[in-house]
Amino acid sequence: MTSAPAVEVSALRKAYGHKKAVDGLDLVVEQGEILAVLGPNGAGKTTTVEILEGFRHRDAGDVRVLGEDPATAGRAWRSRLGVVLQTTNDLAEATVGELVHHFAQYYPDARDADEVIDAVGLREKVGTRSRQLSGGQRRRLDVALGIVGRPELVFLDEPTTGFDPQARRSFWDLIARLRDDGTTILLTTHYLEEAEHLADRVVVVNEGKVVAQGAPADLGGRTARQALVRWTAADGPHEERTDTPTAVVQRLAQTYGEVPALQVLRPTLEDVYLALIGRTSGDADQDAATETTEDAR
Repeated sequence: MTSAPAVEVSALRKAYGHKKAVDGLDLVVEQGEILAVLGPNGAGKTTTVEILEGFRHRDAGDVRVLGEDPATAGRAWRSRLGVVLQTTNDLAEATVGELVHHFAQYYPDARDADEVIDAVGLREKVGTRSRQLSGGQRRRLDVALGIVGRPELVFLDEPTTGFDPQARRSFWDLIARLRDDGTTILLTTHYLEEAEHLADRVVVVNEGKVVAQGAPADLGGRTARQALVRWTAADGPHEERTDTPTAVVQRLAQTYGEVPALQVLRPTLEDVYLALIGRTSGDADQDAATETTEDAR
């Protein structure tokens, strides 16, 4: 891409007392991409995003979001952002239609409110009070409020926490359409499948630093890691780790013809992620189950 990045962060630092929440973090988000930020609770994700949104002051480092410093940027800059927080309970008695039309009035070049309601799939709920919406429907309303101002950059903080699988897939389709329309999206999530499905790039944050970044398929040298070949013989199951799985399969085929219960497994994104942050699968499950409103604070 030839245009300037939507987000540029260099040597970002933020501490709370003796706790270093963000410790020299560097980050770039290109225009028009979806960037997923992964990391365990306490890694510094939320603190970083709040600094980018202009909600929290940094201790040190250079930050540019849409060409401006969030610490000093004004109202015109804020109108170019969309922010979808992890949890919202505001204006519970207002209807979907009332909220989207009301928020549209805050922006100089807002999208048509009715078109936004249709885009997020809430036409049938336009007269429903927000407190009566399901979790997935409320999340769609949050996105509607975040995009009605026609933002260039949208921040999504754990957008599908608590969703059932069908609602999550529908939400992914909505996010993909936003990207196709040219919107830049910075996404924080605990769901590795979500990052792999949506993100053009993934950044892994741990202890306030970026420990790895790249396309989901390539993160942490994933494609270069050894494959695991499994099969079953007369004496029971076998497995072999190898850099050349095709050669192993060819050898097995010469021995067995049709190889019984053959599997060739590459490391998953979860395998790579857990290795990068030094955690176990149980730790990751606990992270995904824990809803937090603060990171490293």
